[in-house]
Amino acid sequence: MNKHFAVILGLNLLFMFESSAGEESTVSKLIPDGARIEALWEEGGFTEGVAAGPDGLMYFSDFAQPFDARPARIMKFNPETGDIVIHSQDSKMANGLMFDRGGRLLACCASPLGGKRALVEVLSDGSLKTIVDRFEGRRFNSPNDIVIDRHGRIYFSDPKYVGPEKMELRSMDVYRLDPDGSLWRATSEITKPNGVMLSPDGRKLYVAETDNGTDQAETVTDAQPGRMTLNVFSVASDGSLGNKQVLVDFGSETGIDGMTVDTAGRLYAAVRSAERFGIVIFSPDGRELARIRTPTLPTNCCFGNGKELQTLYITAGGGLYRIHVNATGHHSAHADVGG
Repeated sequence: MNKHFAVILGLNLLFMFESSAGEESTVSKLIPDGARIEALWEEGGFTEGVAAGPDGLMYFSDFAQPFDARPARIMKFNPETGDIVIHSQDSKMANGLMFDRGGRLLACCASPLGGKRALVEVLSDGSLKTIVDRFEGRRFNSPNDIVIDRHGRIYFSDPKYVGPEKMELRSMDVYRLDPDGSLWRATSEITKPNGVMLSPDGRKLYVAETDNGTDQAETVTDAQPGRMTLNVFSVASDGSLGNKQVLVDFGSETGIDGMTVDTAGRLYAAVRSAERFGIVIFSPDGRELARIRTPTLPTNCCFGNGKELQTLYITAGGGLYRIHVNATGHHSAHADVGG
């Protein structure tokens, strides 16, 4: 067991305020004065999918670098001791992670380098149990991110970014798996979906459209990027989605990877723009409120549990980081059932 003690980085924080004096006062208090990002672990290849466990631990995905022969894995961090250990030695390219209401750790396994291309349950011993890996008989492209609602419905994105595997499906979509086992294509209005997140009341689904064009290219350098947007869909009582509304258009800049939400409905999004990257905080209607600079391009973020509900955990580069904020995190799978 290795112990990793938090190292405080001297990173500046940049805040973007709205014009309203009252709103500015509220926004300015989101990040405490003097707050700094803490580096908890920086020994990974490419980290992703940070998720809060019911045991108080923080779980996250760690992909190997191309020159590293080891498989992708899932790590877990203990906020009380600073210990980081391996939870799953071979995660089959697990990316987005989330715990459901019953305490199961679910993961989206991507396609490249032996990836499982499936939605799976990660068991307590780190082994994987496939939940679903096909839609209408065809294998998923590369499941990426996941969010679970209070009723146990699972929404997950299925883009294709890298890897030699051929796509069997004709498009890259968002799917919904219901508690009864029925699988639905939730929307085809997004060209390449990435991060997904629900509003605190469960009535809106946010979807990041991050189309870097790699699925149509022989190499990454040949890719012709497409739309980079943040979108919202209304969610009906049966879990079906309404029409798409574009909240933010990033233009030619890279958009959002993963994201999370606080109890006030504000989105915390990992924006990967080379010119202006970091965790950007958006209002529910897409107005930028603040930005937390990260040491490198971020991939995902999630609030902790219990005493850690005001601690935002961030994956970026090959590391895990955290920062205290003046907001309370929301975990959609554990919200009160009803409505």
